[in-house]
Amino acid sequence: MGPESGVSIPSPPQNPSSLSWVNLSRNLILAYQSLGVVYGDLSTSPLYVYSSTFIGNLQDHQNEDAIFGAFSLIFWTLTLIPLLKYVFIMLGADDSGEGGTFALYSLLCRHAKFSLLPNQQAADEELSAYKYGPSMQVATGSPLKRFLEKHKALRTALLVVVLFGASMVIGDGVLTPAISVLSSVSGLQVTEKKLASGEIVVLACVILVGLFALQHFGTRRVAFMFAPIVIIWLVSIFSIGLYNIIFWNPKIVRAISPYYIIKFFRETGKDGWFSLGGILLSVTGTEAMFADLGHFTALSIRLAFAFVVYPCLVVQYMGQAAFLSRNPQKVLNSFYDSIPGPVFWPIFVIATLATIVGSQAIITATFSLIKQCHALGCFPRVKVVHTSKHILGQIYIPEINWILMILTLAITIGFRSTTLIGNAYGLACITVMFITTFLMALVVTFVWQKSVLLAAMFLVFFWFSEGVYLSAALMKVPQGGWVPLVLSVIFMLVMYIWHYGTRKKYNFDLHNKVSLKWLLGLGPSLGIVRVPGIGLIYSELATGVPAIFSHFVTNLPAFHKVLVFVCVKSVPVPYVSPEERFLIGRVCPRPYRMYRCIVRYGYKDIQRDDGDFEDQLIQSIAEFIQMEAGDAQFCSSESSSYDGRLAVISSRTIQSSSSLIVTEREDCDGIESIQSSKSLMLQSLRSAYPDDENPGVRRRHVRFEVAASPGMDTGVREELMDLIEAKEAGVAYIMGHSYVKARRSSSYLKKLVIDMGYSFLRKNCRGPSVALNIPHINLIEVGMIYYV
Repeated sequence: MGPESGVSIPSPPQNPSSLSWVNLSRNLILAYQSLGVVYGDLSTSPLYVYSSTFIGNLQDHQNEDAIFGAFSLIFWTLTLIPLLKYVFIMLGADDSGEGGTFALYSLLCRHAKFSLLPNQQAADEELSAYKYGPSMQVATGSPLKRFLEKHKALRTALLVVVLFGASMVIGDGVLTPAISVLSSVSGLQVTEKKLASGEIVVLACVILVGLFALQHFGTRRVAFMFAPIVIIWLVSIFSIGLYNIIFWNPKIVRAISPYYIIKFFRETGKDGWFSLGGILLSVTGTEAMFADLGHFTALSIRLAFAFVVYPCLVVQYMGQAAFLSRNPQKVLNSFYDSIPGPVFWPIFVIATLATIVGSQAIITATFSLIKQCHALGCFPRVKVVHTSKHILGQIYIPEINWILMILTLAITIGFRSTTLIGNAYGLACITVMFITTFLMALVVTFVWQKSVLLAAMFLVFFWFSEGVYLSAALMKVPQGGWVPLVLSVIFMLVMYIWHYGTRKKYNFDLHNKVSLKWLLGLGPSLGIVRVPGIGLIYSELATGVPAIFSHFVTNLPAFHKVLVFVCVKSVPVPYVSPEERFLIGRVCPRPYRMYRCIVRYGYKDIQRDDGDFEDQLIQSIAEFIQMEAGDAQFCSSESSSYDGRLAVISSRTIQSSSSLIVTEREDCDGIESIQSSKSLMLQSLRSAYPDDENPGVRRRHVRFEVAASPGMDTGVREELMDLIEAKEAGVAYIMGHSYVKARRSSSYLKKLVIDMGYSFLRKNCRGPSVALNIPHINLIEVGMIYYV
């Protein structure tokens, strides 16, 4: 008996042990998959850690005590940062299953007024994904929270910190492929036919070009190979490490004691402190555990690291230290020199494949991060290609891909040394960790609502631990460490200029809204001829009528009978369910036939061109009209402000609605689809320039009819009929082609940012009509200058 029968069948009692077994098996499968996506970068660090540590200031300290101390430092660094901070603490700070810098910033913006874009609405707080943790009212009296909310400069500083962290992650996307691939192919210098450094660089560049060239295929086709490659790699380095411990120096086990760290610094002094930049490379890639949380579960990532990755890495580093304690002169290629001869070539092949997997993961993560930045208004519009029809998270951004490739090749050719690239890489990674610690302390206070003392203890402990490494990494700025700083400053300037210009443009719209009294004074005809059809007026305003509408009314002799103000906005949640995506309201009284539609997306949502936006919009407005007629709250306030009263129209209520009868048909030639349009010119244009690239594709066409309901109000029926007739007459998309300029009285810096920086980015990024998937044949644009 189906669910429509109205009879509920009680489900049989579930065995708790079977449920826990199902949950555990699911997490074990996810843990297996996470090895290929999350840990590719972290697990390939043994290729270059010891060489980066001992080449330089520690060249005069290549003895057993220094090597034992270096391993002790690596062991405790792996234990404190990835295991304690990330596995036990950070993975609990997810945003509805999502992790990363922007997830923490999103949580903070929801629990305090930290966001700088003033498009937040009370209706956004009713989203099911908006609620997190304990009730938000408890922390409203926090003095620290009120202090941060009161000072705009502090909120701006918080955004700058977040953007700086995001820029450093993009820098990781440049540096990880360079150091990983170069370090793996450098193993050819250990073979009998030693290759010159120039030949190694050429080979690395060939692999890197192939890696970036294959990005447009997506990771779906080869993802099933990622986990086995990383597992084989981990088993291999574990076995080699164990062999080296037993064969070369079993006493290395004693170096787990922190005593050897004290002994290390006592002997090496300032040189030992400088070498921490190399030790730091042992935890590069750790941030991926938190950033890639959305694809897995916290338990699965914890299981994979604690029981597989952590033991394999510890044994491998211990084995390399045992080998170096007997062969200190071979520190330059310590990993490949420590491999027994018979298994060298298989390990070399696996190492190269593992570095490609790690590089692939960080490149894909960079694409996702830039997409999140754009969703929060912090990055220019770019082309986002979906490489998988089934997995929405797999995306490809062509412009960013080629920029990353050019930068990676430039660094590989320019530096030619894993040591110099390692200096840059270590600084980028520790900076991201440092910023994540700061944001996490704010989350502990404002989101988890713990005491400020507990947050301060967390901040001081991990800032001290990471600050030591950060200080050592900063000392390497002249030796390659300047690269991530330059890259992050460039990317941060791009993001902040875009965010600043977008905010100024929004504020101009907000302060120059069309007066509702002026609209009401024009009457239902708006003082012009109302012609059949629907006009979708796109604006970034969530409330009010944008100033550009007055340009339309005063410059066009006729306007559509039905007007819908459409606002596509991002909200600080990862995903918005389709049932909560549409907010529908009325702008003026019923005779005006003017509505508002707010389409909401989360920062991880993918805005796909499903082709049925118009049909969903018509059904949503029809449902709103019927709901409004039956709701006394809407009907009783006829004299009050119409704008701002919005209702969530879900797809479930649309399906159960009886106000419209929906009939569907499909055709292949596309000619039948244009017969509903009353314009012969539009018909001829559409037949000459079809929207779809493939004219033979089957397209779905929807026809609406008002249901024959005797109890329906006459006014409601008339409004629904007008809506259907307007839809049959055709839909036009109306946008403003805006030019943003700084006022004459503005400062020189503001003119530089707006007139040059922001204008350059707007001219060279995707247009809003392309980003919103608006058909060009139906698009109307009217120019307007914004003086901000």
